[in-house]
Amino acid sequence: MGTICNMGAEIGATTSIFPYNERMARYLQATERGAIAKVAEQYKNVLSSDEGAEYDEVIEINLSELKPLINGPFTPDLSTPVSEVGSRAEKEGWPTEVKVGLIGSCTNSSYEDMTRSASIVRQAQSKGIKFKSLFTITPGSEQIRATMARDGLDKPFSEMGGLVLANACGPCIGQWDRQDVPKGEKNTIVTSYNRNFTGRNDANPNTHGFVASPEIVTALALAGTLKFDPETDSLLDKDGKPFKLDSPYGDELPAQGFDPGEDTYQPPPADGSAVTVDVDPNSNRLELLTPFQRWDGNDYHDLQLLIKVKGKCTTDHISAAGPWLKFRGHLNNISNNFLITAVNAENGEMNQIRNEVTGEFGPVPGTARDYKANGIGWVVVGDENYGEGSSREHAALEPRHLGGKAVIV
Repeated sequence: MGTICNMGAEIGATTSIFPYNERMARYLQATERGAIAKVAEQYKNVLSSDEGAEYDEVIEINLSELKPLINGPFTPDLSTPVSEVGSRAEKEGWPTEVKVGLIGSCTNSSYEDMTRSASIVRQAQSKGIKFKSLFTITPGSEQIRATMARDGLDKPFSEMGGLVLANACGPCIGQWDRQDVPKGEKNTIVTSYNRNFTGRNDANPNTHGFVASPEIVTALALAGTLKFDPETDSLLDKDGKPFKLDSPYGDELPAQGFDPGEDTYQPPPADGSAVTVDVDPNSNRLELLTPFQRWDGNDYHDLQLLIKVKGKCTTDHISAAGPWLKFRGHLNNISNNFLITAVNAENGEMNQIRNEVTGEFGPVPGTARDYKANGIGWVVVGDENYGEGSSREHAALEPRHLGGKAVIV
């Protein structure tokens, strides 16, 4: 449910919700929030759709007919059955060797996800083999990390050559000091993360990122290739004998309950009136925010069109992740990534728009800054999915900082 809610933005949803159900109740109970579960049960009629509710679009998914899928490269909505992705990769020129498999982060990192992947790893371990690809595991929270450690779930991954990372966003948003391939080299990675836009994970525009379920990622990392279908194909054990992986299994909730892990919360002082925040004025990673100029209440006139976006434009296109993350605390510097991966409807190119003052084409942020310096207000015309995604704060802050007056969708 969490994964589907996370990915709703890719089909145009502003937000996604499931009706309150028994699985949610069990999770709340297991995480010592039984009082919340009790209240939710009491009011579950308002935590579900209205009877006879109508929708703009209805998408039906028959789970009994659903086959393992893998999405990508470069977009999470290019779907291919796992049984066909190898042949399609060869046809399209995508690298078939899987350099790295990565599971976890905020999406697909539940206790059940981890136990399902671990069940596959233990099968391979019993056959005396290790991952053919590099493999990383990012626990979705301190609670998941601690519970995995207590229950020994981290051991089979580590013993097989996997690397357990910190429970943080990690490579999903580009916090990855990748060393296995040179920057610019064409290669393939497979993750169970939620997005795989160009350069997002490792700042390499030639990394072909694919997304799949944790168990599929684990199986492909064992095989080391996209040309492996775990439902039909075999791996070779340490003696060179073929064997097939059994279907993965996992525990929805830990039998011993969750371990909350280390309490790292640092409360603020009761009285913060005397607290000051000192920031080096020469820092390129931190700057104190200053208030935007207040709207005077009058209508805008004669605004310049900065860019008309063509196609999908989520918050990843508006404010790219990857190497830009180090500027999250510096609005002026991170604004240099504004719409740099959005496609310009005028010429079909990224980060090349016409400056109506000079008549020349140039980067989106630079053009916006030029308009601002010349006192020219501007607008953006969006297209599909404009502004959907998780980085909405910076997607709103950056255009205003650069002199934008409105986004029209």
